Amino acid sequence: MFNSYDSNTLKYDPELCINCGMCSTVCPHGVFSTSGKAAQLVNPKACMECGACQLNCPTNAIKVDNGVGCASAMIWAAVKGQKEVTCGCGSSCCESRPEILQIVKKGNIML
Repeated sequence: MFNSYDSNTLKYDPELCINCGMCSTVCPHGVFSTSGKAAQLVNPKACMECGACQLNCPTNAIKVDNGVGCASAMIWAAVKGQKEVTCGCGSSCCESRPEILQIVKKGNIML
């Protein structure tokens, strides 16, 4: 399976984290978990670079270039009425993620 975290733009600095829980609350794919002193990256392969975590982090501990990954590809495919999803990475990573294909095929956008 394609490891999206190997090539995505997600950067996390646990030293800046105050464990407020916003990242785990807003992430649609459970990338973060709040336990202990700082949030943990528990499912980094699921990151689709939507940017919700960065927008809601009060300490700027999370950085991501939103609009470049599978989230962007999913939205554009739905808007254009396409049944195939491809992001800018040059591979079929988005198509290998069944949750994204289901959303696009149903015509729903869930972010």
